[in-house]
Amino acid sequence: MSDHLAPLDSDGAPAEAMGPLAPSTRRGLLRMLAAAGLIAPAAALATAGVAEAAGDPQGDVAILNYALTLEYLQASFYTEVERINAVTGEAAKLARVVGDHERAHVRALRRVLGGRAVARPQFDFHGATESESAFVRTAVAFEDLGVAAYKGQAPRITSPSYLSFALSIHAVEARHAAWIRRIAGVVPAQSAFDQPATAAHVVAVVDSTHFIVGPTQADGMPGFTG
Repeated sequence: MSDHLAPLDSDGAPAEAMGPLAPSTRRGLLRMLAAAGLIAPAAALATAGVAEAAGDPQGDVAILNYALTLEYLQASFYTEVERINAVTGEAAKLARVVGDHERAHVRALRRVLGGRAVARPQFDFHGATESESAFVRTAVAFEDLGVAAYKGQAPRITSPSYLSFALSIHAVEARHAAWIRRIAGVVPAQSAFDQPATAAHVVAVVDSTHFIVGPTQADGMPGFTG
């Protein structure tokens, strides 16, 4: 299996494990982040190789679409793990339970965003769903990254109702991270304080995995990629 996630350090923190990364080239997500002011528009658009941003999503809507893109990634990952059925025991239970949660997050974010919701990208997990060790290691990185991503954007959300909604997901993602860390033999809470991740860093980490392989697709169940 090709290694699409850098080895986790003893704390399992992807921000430390991945190190400095090149900017993302995933055009749709970059355009959305640039329009929202989450990353520098000029640099983002130059990197993406496009002349101008498509549409003009702003503020809270762009942040929720950023969250939705991450939830698509997680939901598709766990759905594929369940389909392949390559994990057993506690890891298989986690895949079922967390997969249900991530798919629920996708449905909820799409309901909140309505017609402004971004479509689901196409994914290829490059073997990360095909063995228990690969699944556990990838899930640790995904869940840690999700927690840090929500934490990074929470102070930027202006609507109290949107903030409450996002924090309700963030709390569950933190529980996911603790659960998969325990399965992986990683200390669930290494320190008394946790750090956020910037949108630019999260996008760069996701891009470095090459799990997003195509443009958005029609709504529905994610395709099999194993």
